[in-house]
Amino acid sequence: MAKKDINWSELGFGYVKTDKRYVSDFRDGKWDEGRITDDDMITMSECAGVLQYAQTIFEGLKAYETNDGKIVTFRPDLNAERMMDSAKRLEMPEFPKERFLDAIRRVVDANRDWVPPYGSGATLYIRPYMFGINPVIGVKPAEEYQFRTFVTPVGPYFKGGAKPITVKISDFDRAAPKGTGNIKAGLNYAMSLHAIVTAHNEGFAENIYLDPASRTKIEETGGANILFIDNDGNVVIPKSDSILPSITRRSLAIVAEKYLGLKVTQREVFLSEVFEGNFRECGLCGTAAVISPVGRINDHGKEFTFASGMDEMGQTTKKLYETLTGIQMGTVEAPEGWIFEI
Repeated sequence: MAKKDINWSELGFGYVKTDKRYVSDFRDGKWDEGRITDDDMITMSECAGVLQYAQTIFEGLKAYETNDGKIVTFRPDLNAERMMDSAKRLEMPEFPKERFLDAIRRVVDANRDWVPPYGSGATLYIRPYMFGINPVIGVKPAEEYQFRTFVTPVGPYFKGGAKPITVKISDFDRAAPKGTGNIKAGLNYAMSLHAIVTAHNEGFAENIYLDPASRTKIEETGGANILFIDNDGNVVIPKSDSILPSITRRSLAIVAEKYLGLKVTQREVFLSEVFEGNFRECGLCGTAAVISPVGRINDHGKEFTFASGMDEMGQTTKKLYETLTGIQMGTVEAPEGWIFEI
């Protein structure tokens, strides 16, 4: 196949319809064999469970063309496991790990000519998701489900380099104790929309959510985990049962220890520590950007600017970013099992 005739360097981070997608249906207590299809439309009842009670979960990962021309994905087994955990929490059937990996392989392989070329800065974003599809009017789990995966080419999250952003401490809570904050459910993102629109209208790039019990401890943002670099150059990661276990963040922690020789600590992080100057760098971790550098935090008008400043990514954060993206793109040797070749 030949690459699609696309100006890869001009791609934004948005949806572009590709040729093929993967679909599997759950009926009568079992998943069917699954199929690749051209049809990007979904037909369902007006009373479908997903429309009435938001019974939907999803994942996000990317496929890359490496420097030697291979097409790979990054740690999709962890996405499969996290989706299984999400399904359990929302009383949905688990999509087996082997089936998940096969779906990723098949849908990326079917859209090979949509994978951006190495060095373009673009990647192929992969979106697996599952939802209740049969009519449900009483408050209960659906009985039938559909698992789908589509792909779309996306440009680099940062055009012209990753510039530090300013974030605010949110007045809203992201998740309740013992709630659904640690799974990737659509409902978690729906409740964050008002908060992020409010933040954008106030001139901030993102929200930082505090723990709902005491509102003193940093948890995460609406769409990313957080990590800090302390004044000794070590990595500190906020710990909470309601934080989504980001695959990017978990990978960066290993990169920090095994590749850069940094000490990594996962613990409760108090907002007061930030304003006391205990950290020199901060980053938001996720699939889209890998690390978004934070230059400034605003707490209701009281601002703290990290020592790394507002001009460029901090030195340690940049090393973490370059090492992890090097692993993904094939220029840095990957730990065993991290790269899944299509």
